[in-house]
Amino acid sequence: MSVATRPKSFSLVNFNKADFGQLYVQTDPRMYYRILGGLGYIIPHLANPVFMQLIQERHRLKGGPVTVLDLGCSYGVNAALMKYPVNWDMLYNRYRIADLEKMTSQQLEDYDRHYFQSWPKRRQIQVIGLDCAHNAVRYAERSGSLDRGFGADLENEDVSPELAAALENVDLIFSTGCVGYVTERTFEKIARHMPTGTRTPWVASFVLRMFPYDAIDKCLAGNGLMTERFDGATFVQRRFADREEMEGVLKHLHSAGIDTASKEDCGLYHAELFVSRPGDEIARCPINRMVSITSGSNRTTINHLFTPKSLINTPQALELMAS
Repeated sequence: MSVATRPKSFSLVNFNKADFGQLYVQTDPRMYYRILGGLGYIIPHLANPVFMQLIQERHRLKGGPVTVLDLGCSYGVNAALMKYPVNWDMLYNRYRIADLEKMTSQQLEDYDRHYFQSWPKRRQIQVIGLDCAHNAVRYAERSGSLDRGFGADLENEDVSPELAAALENVDLIFSTGCVGYVTERTFEKIARHMPTGTRTPWVASFVLRMFPYDAIDKCLAGNGLMTERFDGATFVQRRFADREEMEGVLKHLHSAGIDTASKEDCGLYHAELFVSRPGDEIARCPINRMVSITSGSNRTTINHLFTPKSLINTPQALELMAS
């Protein structure tokens, strides 16, 4: 498909975004949850049922365990939601417990490890995390949300032998916010080490509407994957941090001819879903048939948003749970 054109300069667009870099250099995720949660950060909640439906389909086709690469994994939020029967609200509220503020990062890491170990694990899902935020990746791996984590900036670094070996077993690549900070350069480096043929991993990216996906689409096409954009819905990421951030984003969207009515005009970042798969899989079942969504109540600032229909209680999903 032809992916709609977006503003070409990631750096120029990011200039208007609030800078949350300090959240990812912390030795634990308390500030991450406190600051982003305070802005109504909701994309992990909305993305997870989509990811689970893709995992279930890949598991059905493969007939065995599924390995996911979470690109831009930070503290392993997506991984925790995929591997354990927890949700975003549970994690966000947990890190607001006053007594946790008194813990050292090491104590909190130990506490989190026991927390995740107390839940039944979906043993047919393994999650590898990749992020340039070394502290966040290290915490996610040690606490148990990630099965394995790699701290690397593939925009400026080569793939290490250890990461290359891990990529050879990946079935799915997911991201909920890294596009705009990473470009086709990262995807090209990953693609060099991906399995090929029927084992080529599918790619699902939630991309803020102000960022282009053209170059990544082209990169994935060179590796036998066609990209579909999910039609009929966008997905809220969070509220704008302030009016300056909102006005800067609106300016870029309007200059690209993108209608912001009932979306960014309401003070919310909106993302689109792009899914890349082999052409024969798309012909068999287009993404708008594979992924089901239903309207649900919004927990931020508008009355309705489209949220994916969770399949966690279906027999297929339960197959992914530990016996």
